[in-house]
Amino acid sequence: MNESYITVHGYVVAAPVIRKVGEHDVANFRIGVTPRKLERSSGEWRDAETQWYAVSAWRSLGTNVARSLRKGDPVIVQGRLSARTWVNAQHAEVVAHDIEATLVGHDLRRGVTTFAKMAPEAPGEALPAEPAQEQSAEMPPQTSPETSPEPVAQSPRQAAVRSDWSLPPHESPDWAGAA
Repeated sequence: MNESYITVHGYVVAAPVIRKVGEHDVANFRIGVTPRKLERSSGEWRDAETQWYAVSAWRSLGTNVARSLRKGDPVIVQGRLSARTWVNAQHAEVVAHDIEATLVGHDLRRGVTTFAKMAPEAPGEALPAEPAQEQSAEMPPQTSPETSPEPVAQSPRQAAVRSDWSLPPHESPDWAGAA
């Protein structure tokens, strides 16, 4: 199999849109990647031309992408790269680059995030759409085995969202440009 895999670091330019294809979910979103180059003559960093990628994330990755990403989020996307060519309304040939994502995550060089592990869904029971409650961003105090409380049994619904380290509600930065 001769496929091209790529890893890109960029910003989400529009909120992901999720749709059904057959019986599977797919989330589609676009990212913008602006490489920076050092001009040796002046010693200054300059932005190169922005590259645009359409990203598709299938199945549970797509569901999690739609629940997690917002416009302006810094992301790292890894997946299979493909190119499409077509003629636009101005009769110019256009090449678009698409990534079928295998991995998507927030770029933690640019900020912080929280992780909520998805519990297996019990038959007839849906997972909650959003975390149950927001808490402060402080880490819980460290406990020793002697002072830690007894574990409490949790239902699959309660185990689906880990809210012991939460951040304030997400806000998109105002610099998040449109495509």
